[in-house]
Formats: sequence, C-alpha cells, structure tokens
Amino acid sequence: MLVLLAGIFLLHLTSIILLLVATIDNAWWMTKIVSTDVWARWILTNGTWSSNDLPSYYHQEYLQAVQASSVLACIFSSLGLFVFVGQLFTLSKGQRFTFSGIFQLLACLCIMIAASIYTDIFHKNESDGWYGHSFILAWISFAFTFISSIIYFVLRKKTAN
Repeated sequence: MLVLLAGIFLLHLTSIILLLVATIDNAWWMTKIVSTDVWARWILTNGTWSSNDLPSYYHQEYLQAVQASSVLACIFSSLGLFVFVGQLFTLSKGQRFTFSGIFQLLACLCIMIAASIYTDIFHKNESDGWYGHSFILAWISFAFTFISSIIYFVLRKKTAN
C-alpha cells in the first residue's frame, strides 16, 4: 500500500509540474520567429527575444478564460496534493481520498477548458505555425489529472471495506 501511495503522490506531483510549465512557459503557439503563450507574444528580432502584448485581434474574454482556467488548474491540483497528505493522517479509511479526487477532477476540468478554448478560438486562420510544447503539456496534464482523480475515487472505494 505504501508503494501505491508513493506512486499516486509522484503522479500528482508530476501533474502539478506539468500544469505549472504549461501555464508559465511561452510556447502555446509557435512560428519560426514568434512564440505565443497565454500571457504575451515573444518575437525574435536580431537574435534576441522580446516580449510584446498579445495582438488586439485576440478575444480578451476568451483569453482571460484561458488564463484563469490555467491558473485555477494549478491551484486546484496543488490544493489536492496538500489535502491528500492531510487526509492520510486525519480521516477514516472510507472517506480518505474523496476530497483529493474532487480537487484533481476540478483541475482536470479547468485545464481541459483552457486548452479547448485555446484550440477552438485562437490561431484558426494561421497556417504557418504549430502548437508548442506548453500546449501539448496542458493536454498531457489533463490526462494525468484525470487518471489521478479516478485513482483517488477507486482507492477510496477499495479502502471503504
């Protein structure tokens, strides 16, 4: 059981790291000279990267939804890890991982919303770029948070008996 809990802890920690990198790093959309994230646009001029505001044609409402959902996913997943550690020592066996599973499920939904909005709204008409590693990490963290939330709920059921 200790190995299982350590594995769940590592999966949860990996999810948090991926969420943070996806939210902070500047590679959601890439071209040869432009790197865009949910906060700014970086342009390569004369061998140096300079930060610029996002273009005005970005829909601010959608952009703010992506930003907020990404940050909320990081917060929910971090809270879920603290709750997981706290629940190991405080709650009885039948209720042990419910709150951790709920926080992970909320983080999963938030990052899914952020990545889905970004996919649907932004860069539809741009054919010379590609989605960067931060965008891909957002979808991978969606899968990891979903898997860990399912594990928490299944583990709660197993320990209830």
